[in-house]
Amino acid sequence: MKRSMKISALICSLVLTFGLFAGCQKSDKKTINVLNYGENIADGIIEEFEDKYNVKVNYKTFDDMETMYIEVSSGKTNWDAVLVSDYMADRMIQEGLLQKIDKDKIPNLEEMNESDMGQPYDPNNDYTVPYMNGTIGIIYNKDLVSDPVDSWDIMWNEKYKKQIFVLDAQRDAIGMALKKLGYSLNTTDEKELEEAKNALIEQKPLVLKYGADEVKDLMTSGEVAIAMIWSGEGLTLADENENLEYVIPKEGANYWLDSWAIPLNANDKETAEEFINFVSSKDNAYKIAEEIGYTTPNKLAMEEQPEEVRNNEGAYMPQNIMEKCEVYKYLPQEKLKLYENVWDAVKTAN
Repeated sequence: MKRSMKISALICSLVLTFGLFAGCQKSDKKTINVLNYGENIADGIIEEFEDKYNVKVNYKTFDDMETMYIEVSSGKTNWDAVLVSDYMADRMIQEGLLQKIDKDKIPNLEEMNESDMGQPYDPNNDYTVPYMNGTIGIIYNKDLVSDPVDSWDIMWNEKYKKQIFVLDAQRDAIGMALKKLGYSLNTTDEKELEEAKNALIEQKPLVLKYGADEVKDLMTSGEVAIAMIWSGEGLTLADENENLEYVIPKEGANYWLDSWAIPLNANDKETAEEFINFVSSKDNAYKIAEEIGYTTPNKLAMEEQPEEVRNNEGAYMPQNIMEKCEVYKYLPQEKLKLYENVWDAVKTAN
């Protein structure tokens, strides 16, 4: 569902290495199957793990969490380690698709920020190990925007008509409107969702485009003045362009947390735990965060980052903003239908 821009031009690929035979001798390497989200790991990490543990990693990527869910729940492949978002972890734990990890085998779990541990869907971290986190916020062009940018209200400012970009994703766009109105982005209150629908229909004439990947080009070219964007892309663009800045609105936003988990039908739970612990180490967490552009839940890795990163409130939020941010909760189909109806009404409105 999220960060589709992050994987533009990515073609999901699966590299399977079959056992090679020389005479009657067979490789003694273990093999694990790992399913990760898009371009979500630093170069060389997989190879370092393979060399250190004498393991072959069959590595596949997916472009949205629903694809991952189908892949795991189908049972066609016995995945050993999979990346799960917050709402999808919630769903898969409820459905019994994940197994408990042996936390003694993942000592690097102790290096994680307390705020990323003990999520409502996994209060004791029995099933998940935090890996990457971030937000949805606003990026704006300081040369084109003369108003303060600290609130979702700027996305409704008529001064920037046809210079506004909105993510084409129902939970994200509706969540923006709900936060602007002071509501939870997980609400299933029909009155609140009706208000969000009306706000988005009111905003629609101001929007240049609903989309995803193209936001980066539109912002750097100056065709768009203000945009919703995922924090990794927003912070990277701001780093590369001095006239761009990424902020998290004062009303709060979606704070997402991706974690590693082990499916119930994993072939090699022990090696999967070694892999998860390896990518969760301070040094590897640092490398991954630096290359991918998202923030790390590993507090020791965060402390190693440059001061301008550690102190960037668009990356590591102050507590008063963090308290207003929310992770997406898994909504059963009958509740999700409420969101689908709102988004259909917005997209078809004149």
